[in-house]
Formats: sequence, C-alpha cells, structure tokens
Amino acid sequence: MSALFAEWPFAVVFIAVFLLNLLPAFAPPTWMALSVIGFTTPELPIFRLALTAAVAATAGRYVLAKMARWLVRGKMMSEATKANIDEIRSGLEGRKAMTAGVFLFYAFSPLPSNYLFLAYGLTSLGMALVSLPFFFGRLVSYSFFVGTAHAANRRFDPENIDWTSSGAIYFLASQALLLPTLWLFTRLDWGALFNERKLRLKPKEPVQAP
Repeated sequence: MSALFAEWPFAVVFIAVFLLNLLPAFAPPTWMALSVIGFTTPELPIFRLALTAAVAATAGRYVLAKMARWLVRGKMMSEATKANIDEIRSGLEGRKAMTAGVFLFYAFSPLPSNYLFLAYGLTSLGMALVSLPFFFGRLVSYSFFVGTAHAANRRFDPENIDWTSSGAIYFLASQALLLPTLWLFTRLDWGALFNERKLRLKPKEPVQAP
C-alpha cells in the first residue's frame, strides 16, 4: 500500500484529499478537485489516482467521525441529548444493511458526506460498517469523474476554463445546510421515530435552578 503513494504527485493528492475530508465544513467537493486534476494532468493513471483519493477520503471521514465522537459527544453534549442519540444506535444496530446502503449511495453520488459522518460519529457505532461501502463507492465515483475529465481534456483547452466559478452554487448551498442538519439530528425524538414511527422534536430540557 505504501508504494501507492510513493511518487510525489500521488502523495500530494493523498494529503490534499485527506485534509479536504477532515474538514467539517466549507471544504470544496473532492470530486470537483479530482476533476480539475484529471483534466489538467491527463498523464496520471485514472485508477491509481481514484484509488489514492478514495483511500484518503475514507481516512479523512473516519477521523472526522472520531473527532465528532470525542469532542462533540464526549465534551459538549448533555446526558439527555446523548440518550436521545443512543436511540439511533439501537435502531441502526438491527438495520446494518440499510445503514451501509445509505453510505454507499452517498459515496456513489456527488452529495457532500461531511454531515453524514459527523452525525454517525455521534452515535458511537462501529466505523467499519460505513467506511467500507464509502470507500468502494468513492472508488467508483472518483474513477468516473477522473475518467470524464481525461476525456474532456482531449476536446477542450484547460487554459480557457474558469475553474473559480465551477460548482460555486452547489458548494455554498450544501455547506449552508450543514448546521441546520446537525441541529435537527440532535433535536429529533429518535425513540419515537424508531419505536412509534412518529416524527417529532424532542422536548426542550428543563432549566435547572442554581
């Protein structure tokens, strides 16, 4: 595996993709960065570039989920909120195929996965269940984006493309949804959703008198 990143272009790609996927918000989509790399450097092998990026992206998301578990759940969440999140754990433990399928779908798509891993990290569930499908999905999707960029290189001039405006609306919209999504994740009554099939918010915790 170490030989995969021995040459400097792939080492740079690995570090860059890892850092992009480690950031909880406001990082440009990895598929967009890979499309630029594939378009401007068509001499790099498609599969090797996609494999390097898929390993790096999975590692970055893994660490991001672990950080959410340690910092947000361990240091910032109240016991009542933890108990509510634990209802998700109980619900998902019997639905492993569904959980893996959700992460596989996200990995195949260009949708941002940062909030998905942040939310999953709060449940303290095992990471292997979601890391493996995410890796395989990213490997396929990155191969597609890099391959498409290679094909586009043969038809268009890279110097005539304005990369600064590409995907700007998609990027801003996806990141603007991050905080409301995480807030809703912690406020939903997951026990009612899994056990009663009812969608409602958890009542606010009473303020204790000093």
